Amino acid sequence: MLWVALLLASGAWLVAQSKAAPSAPTVSIFLKPPGVIPPGGSTTICCSCQCATGHLVLLKDGHRLHALALRGGRAEFSISNATHRDAGVYRCQHQAGDTLLAHSEDLHVMVQEFHLPTPVLWVLPGQEVTVGAAVSLRCSTAHPAARCLLYLQGQLAALAVLSKQQEDFNISHVQEANGGHYSCQCFNKDASFSWSAASEPLQLVVRDYTLSNTVHLALGAGVLLLLGLVLAEATHSSWRGQQQQPCP
Repeated sequence: MLWVALLLASGAWLVAQSKAAPSAPTVSIFLKPPGVIPPGGSTTICCSCQCATGHLVLLKDGHRLHALALRGGRAEFSISNATHRDAGVYRCQHQAGDTLLAHSEDLHVMVQEFHLPTPVLWVLPGQEVTVGAAVSLRCSTAHPAARCLLYLQGQLAALAVLSKQQEDFNISHVQEANGGHYSCQCFNKDASFSWSAASEPLQLVVRDYTLSNTVHLALGAGVLLLLGLVLAEATHSSWRGQQQQPCP
């Protein structure tokens, strides 16, 4: 039975080692600002990685394009005066020397002329809401047949495709993670795709007053307790002074 005990001990050690082994860091990629860019326009490719060591490499269409310096877990590559040659599939890789440790998903960058009217993005009930509220984002365009992409900065892809049949993107119970900079961009497909410029970005701020109220109540209770202690000490000192007065 000794070999059984050794086998079980070896298996337990391997399981412990697999659990203790650190997982590869997650690498993400996104455009800032998001969306299709026009010829002559500019954008920034952002890569993020919680990397303790190594470096990031930016690839375009599978070919090494640029080595990126990490600052605070993020690296950026700017595209200015864009041309159609800047369009393509980009990816960020985390490497140690020539060894690939992890890579992001693919980011598709498009460079297109803008022919459609610029849409307007609305948020109801307003740009500042509390946790748990219902929020609707609406992208309005003057083109009757256009569909619109809704973006949240920091995300790889569009959140939704909106149309005349479904104009709103609804969040029934908004959370702090839903906060950020939103924009939308419209397109129409006839013989080919026609695009609009992206709307002006809109910031959604989500406040969690539950935590704030808890902190305020705790601070208020602490102040009341401190005042009570001060008052008790003052009363005790007054009583002790009266006890020590000599009899006439």
